[in-house]
Amino acid sequence: QVQLVESGGGLVQAGGSLRLSCLVSRRTLGSYVMGWFRQAPGKEREFVAAITWTGGNTYYADSVKGRFTISRDYSKSTVYLQMNSLKPEDTAVYYCAADLNGLASALRGDYWGQGTQVTVSS
Repeated sequence: QVQLVESGGGLVQAGGSLRLSCLVSRRTLGSYVMGWFRQAPGKEREFVAAITWTGGNTYYADSVKGRFTISRDYSKSTVYLQMNSLKPEDTAVYYCAADLNGLASALRGDYWGQGTQVTVSS
């Protein structure tokens, strides 16, 4: 069983920045693919970004490309989502997700975190 614990959400003004963290309960993540989804009120959950644990290949949704950066820290078993130039439309609950294997461009969500709220005011 893999547990994912997100942190770092909050309230920020448009144009500001936040960094989300996702702590993974496993030390050995080998072929894992890690990433983030988000869900705004009344909307379906949508993919945001993903990264392969080994190799660091990344993939982003067009809506966040150039503004968000996903990264991972081996020593801390943590995945980060650096969000810059935030817009009100980025407001959502952000969920960390993990696949046991696969591609960054096809993150499924074998495991999910509990979510963290990001609110961007205009």
